[in-house]
Amino acid sequence: MSEQPASAPVIVPAPTTGPLPHAVAAALKRDGAGLVAAVVQQFDTREVLMLGWMDDEALHRTMTSGRVTFYSRSRQEYWRKGDTSGHVQWVKSVALDCDGDALLIRVDQVGAACHTGTRTCFDGRDLEVETGEAL
Repeated sequence: MSEQPASAPVIVPAPTTGPLPHAVAAALKRDGAGLVAAVVQQFDTREVLMLGWMDDEALHRTMTSGRVTFYSRSRQEYWRKGDTSGHVQWVKSVALDCDGDALLIRVDQVGAACHTGTRTCFDGRDLEVETGEAL
């Protein structure tokens, strides 16, 4: 049986007009739905809190409001972290990775970051793995 080549991700081009500065919009590599993964990290402890999704509008709102806004893939609507739970994410910085396909949002998290009530979306969810170490 021959191995099938991996399909290349669909990259959505930057809109010609939109809410983001042109340089930022041009640098983003969006998926087929126009979204970019956003890793959220506690700014002082560097604890990884969660992963969310942003389109240009969500990123614009995050960059200009001081609060993190995501785009919900399941509900197909914007949601600002903490509006219903009170577990607000105050933006400290936003960075784009070297490939333009992921964002790092550093925040000051108030309360739990996960909808399950845990501090992070990764608490208690470790998988069994073989570990390695540098020589």
